[in-house]
Amino acid sequence: MAMAIDGTFELDFSGYSPSTTTTTTSTDHAGNWNDWSPVVDWKALSGPHDDFQDLIESMMEDGGLDNQTCNYNSLSTDTMAADDETSVGEDFKGLRLVHLLMAAAEALTGVNKSRDLARVILVRLKELVSPNDGTNMERLAAYFTDALQNLLEGAAGSGGGHSNKHFITNGPYHHHHRDDQNDVLAAFQLLQDMSPYVKFGHFTANQAILEAVTQDRRIHIVDYDIMEGIQWASLMQSLVSRKDGPPTPHLRITALSRGGSGRKSIGTIQETGRRLVAFAASIGQPFSFHQCRLDSDETFRPSALKLVRGEALIMNCMLHLPHFIYRAPDSVASFLTGAKTLNPRLVTLVEEEVGPIGDGGFVNRFMDSLHHYSAVYDSLEAGFPMQSRARALVERVFLGPRIAGSLARIYRTRGEKDAGSYGDWLGAVGFKAGNISFANHCQAKLLLGLFNDGYRVEESGCNRLVLGWKSRRILSASIWTSPSESDL
Repeated sequence: MAMAIDGTFELDFSGYSPSTTTTTTSTDHAGNWNDWSPVVDWKALSGPHDDFQDLIESMMEDGGLDNQTCNYNSLSTDTMAADDETSVGEDFKGLRLVHLLMAAAEALTGVNKSRDLARVILVRLKELVSPNDGTNMERLAAYFTDALQNLLEGAAGSGGGHSNKHFITNGPYHHHHRDDQNDVLAAFQLLQDMSPYVKFGHFTANQAILEAVTQDRRIHIVDYDIMEGIQWASLMQSLVSRKDGPPTPHLRITALSRGGSGRKSIGTIQETGRRLVAFAASIGQPFSFHQCRLDSDETFRPSALKLVRGEALIMNCMLHLPHFIYRAPDSVASFLTGAKTLNPRLVTLVEEEVGPIGDGGFVNRFMDSLHHYSAVYDSLEAGFPMQSRARALVERVFLGPRIAGSLARIYRTRGEKDAGSYGDWLGAVGFKAGNISFANHCQAKLLLGLFNDGYRVEESGCNRLVLGWKSRRILSASIWTSPSESDL
């Protein structure tokens, strides 16, 4: 088994026997891939939970979340100090939390912004909420309060700029608390069991890939962000078990590593590669693994890839899944632009669904982010309503850092036009919409059937499936082809 750190390296399982098995430890990010399946009796765990997302949505529909809901100049510590916790219902408390969060966001960035007012509001919010205890809406509001506090402190410490880097990072590997890796693994396993978010993207993309390569003997997948690599375990199993077409094809995966991340990123991807090689050997899947570095600014150079004539080329781009690290838009765009020059058989894209943001100002984007994460929180509450410690771990390891990172980027880019959907961008630069098959749609519905009935799936055009919680869109998975491929 040969390995080279420069540019690319290849792992082949020629040294393994088909009976090879992987031994996992508590530090493995992916664990045993055979265990990544829901094992919870969902019906037994169903029960009442806090619908913060419903509350926000009803307020937005009623026009109750515009700038007229709070007279920010008239807010005072006396007004906010009036507190009769025992006499108000949960709906009123949720309404109050939303108003206070809005007031803090407005005080931080609005026309009549005042850091002193923002500070007073945040002090009051901290008295009302906790990330560890309380209702669903209180925990969510706690993370938004912390994120706003970070922005306030960053602005105060840099003269309005945003120099402290830990305010703009995102994901468990970059959170300034540096969560223990055992917590990361445990939280990821729970996330898999609590929600369909990760599997929805992986399964939809994999099904499209399988349908696109039914007659191919060699398949090459270029993965923009391989993470733990668990997406490819299920694909390998499907390739090995397929009955039609040629014998099990040779699968080659090239994982992109971050150019400026140094040895840590390289080592993490190498470990993912070793696990994939061992897993492929254990099920008899012909397989090899490569690694290709992005440039130091995280841009993608197609010429850095090792391409082989006769391979079906697939470009895979998973973005914004709850456990994924944030990737800069310029880096993603360079990958997708580079993909176009390679004329791939298929591009699979999973991304977060972003709601309308009006004029793009901070408060509008803040409210959309609050709306989005309230839906995510409600869905997780429905997934494990009786196991608050499990849910709290997922919230602390994944969602808290994502909220902080999301608001920091919104704050940093306020006034700039939002980049919008990468799917729309792919269409604009010449990619053709593929076709989501009936089988793929049915697979998505079967997957959601394993979880709470608040989840839904809908088609958006011929090439996109959207995963939603109640009326809020959360994720979309779309498939695209090169013009030369779609015209064949």
